[in-house]
Amino acid sequence: MLGEIAELPAEEKIFYAVLVFSWTVYLWEAYLAFRQRRIYRSTMHVPTELGKIMDSETFEKSRLYQLDKSNFGFWSGLYSETEGTLILLLGGIPFLWRISGIVTARFGLGPEYEISQSLVFLMLATLFSALTGLPWSLYNTFVIEEKHGFNQQTLGFFLKDALKKFAVTQCILLPVTSLLLYIIKIGGDYFFIYAWLFTLIVSLVLVTIYADYIAPLFDKFTPLPEGELKTDIESMAKSITFPLTKIYVVEGSKRSSHSNAYFYGFFKNKRIVLFDTLLEDYSPLNKSGEGEGATEQKEENEASGDESKLKAKNKKQGCSNSEVLAVLGHELGHWKLGHTVKNIVISQMNSFLCFFLFAALIGRKELFLAFGFHDSQPTLIGLMIIFQFIFSPYNELLSFCLTVLSRRFEFQADAFARGMGRSAELYSALIKLNKDNLGFPVADWLFSMWHYSHPPLLERLRALTGPKQD
Repeated sequence: MLGEIAELPAEEKIFYAVLVFSWTVYLWEAYLAFRQRRIYRSTMHVPTELGKIMDSETFEKSRLYQLDKSNFGFWSGLYSETEGTLILLLGGIPFLWRISGIVTARFGLGPEYEISQSLVFLMLATLFSALTGLPWSLYNTFVIEEKHGFNQQTLGFFLKDALKKFAVTQCILLPVTSLLLYIIKIGGDYFFIYAWLFTLIVSLVLVTIYADYIAPLFDKFTPLPEGELKTDIESMAKSITFPLTKIYVVEGSKRSSHSNAYFYGFFKNKRIVLFDTLLEDYSPLNKSGEGEGATEQKEENEASGDESKLKAKNKKQGCSNSEVLAVLGHELGHWKLGHTVKNIVISQMNSFLCFFLFAALIGRKELFLAFGFHDSQPTLIGLMIIFQFIFSPYNELLSFCLTVLSRRFEFQADAFARGMGRSAELYSALIKLNKDNLGFPVADWLFSMWHYSHPPLLERLRALTGPKQD
């Protein structure tokens, strides 16, 4: 058997190695998910140590929600892996490349117009991905999220949102890709340096403009009204010299009742964004069953043509002002401790390494032969083969290492908020957010180690109440 494999041509070895590794990763992920599903099925009652922080009703809701998500993940993951395998076995990539050539030929562009053909290929590939992923996204939103009370969208809103996302993606992806391919074509021996610098600039620009120009295309952003919360946030930012310029509230409630908060911006121009579902005093989900306020909210949505739906809740959603400040203390801790800069540096070091290795491998004809390209070696296809398939073992290892690092950063950010005197408020906020998002507080140790970028709830709560770490 091994002798037969050794005698295979290099391109066949590469192809089968890619397939075997892909299925190995899938089976590993499926095994981890199976271990976690076993936890969901067997843990029927609130563990003793959780008795004071989670009631049995919420515990059961979170258990069933996470079980449904895990079962959905199994089937969607199996479909995705099967689809990817069939695409490779049936020559889907070279087939789509030929179709792209036929399309560009209709506009009088021959094979020498490789960048134009690459853009058509990219547009067709992303369209195929969007269409095949749409049924899964619909089921996740309108069956699972709907069943467990998180979905706030109508079908019309969802479809318009999907079309808008696709259009915006194309508007960004196609020009950026065309410029990247052009740089690789004319860059000479050191093209990898120029390509890396270009992607660095693009990523920084996108991070800078996302919340101001891209995110508002999908969600409504409004300045946080004057009041105690805004004053306290500004005071906290000033106490650690965080250069805060604006505070926004994003209308996440029209899409989902999940909550979040983040900051963005470079240098002296930082902004904080709070989801309205995070704020107990602002969340429309808390007002949807409160008489006159509900009527006003409904009329406002109808007047603005908002097709999302607000559902009445039996309990308050979100955090009190003091808890919101504790959550922001955690987020600002990431900035003060340099986590954001460290993540950017790691990302760019990885990007540079990948482009350097790409430059070393792009001339290897067997890589293209392995995936059915016998007569041409398109740069875009080379990027796909090397970054997506050849680098996959390295990407898996890097992903795990970044997950471990992320958990360490989360503990440090919690400790920073604790150092600001907000330990008790962060403790209660974590419990509330876990309940609001139906997070299940019991995890298999191996699943948690591999997947959780944030430490499990109990570990974070213990760290907040235990002895301070240096």
